[in-house]
Amino acid sequence: MHFDKLVDLHCHILPGIDDGSESLEKSLALAQAAIADGVTHILATPHHLDNQYVNHKADVIKLCDQFQAELDRQKLPLSVFAGQEVHINGDLIEKYDDLLGIDEDKHYMLLEFPHGEVPAYAKRMIFDLRKKGTTPVICHPERNHEIQENLDLLYEFIENGALAQLTATSYIGGFGEHVAELSHKMVEHNLVQIIASDAHNLPGRKFVLSEALNQVAQDFDAAKAQAFEANAEKLINGDYVAAHDYSPIPMKKKKKFFFF
Repeated sequence: MHFDKLVDLHCHILPGIDDGSESLEKSLALAQAAIADGVTHILATPHHLDNQYVNHKADVIKLCDQFQAELDRQKLPLSVFAGQEVHINGDLIEKYDDLLGIDEDKHYMLLEFPHGEVPAYAKRMIFDLRKKGTTPVICHPERNHEIQENLDLLYEFIENGALAQLTATSYIGGFGEHVAELSHKMVEHNLVQIIASDAHNLPGRKFVLSEALNQVAQDFDAAKAQAFEANAEKLINGDYVAAHDYSPIPMKKKKKFFFF
């Protein structure tokens, strides 16, 4: 499949502010790799509030503008927008004004859970963000250990109005067979609505977005792959996307056998 436009909504391309690119030189190399993969628009999403990195809204916007100017100077055909990968915590509503959304009006926001668990207050936080007019997009749920054990947890979040973003590398097996199988199930059950690169300047965290979308087209059909790309465009423009339109399917419960 060929896409005239390819929007990547999760990427650690800005230099020197998190565990992504270490320098402008490496950021430009990432940009060239993105272009080679067919990516035309990137939401730069440095980590924020994850106990390691704090990247305030104004700082991200400034750095993103500087990076775009350098891309333009080098005539690299890539548009980069300022965002954040916001780590869930109990203070998000108090810090809401310092948070960046996927779109300028903050209709959508990337929300990261800890890798090991789903916080007990996650459902409440999603409710509170939605009251503010922001739909959380749960980042890479396929790599959360608790969701791995029980995909119905993700189904419940989607039923409660959240969306979810699958990582391209996960789908094509870059994080191992188990994560790839879970990713396939999430696509099959309509539990994820977009695919993004989550590219870092690390081995195995590269731009394979077009490869993942083509694999989805091969595993399911072209319409499903095109829907993922169309949703990415809608989110960055702040347009309507609702998981309920895709009829998320709960996982079938395993039968329990009782021995007396």
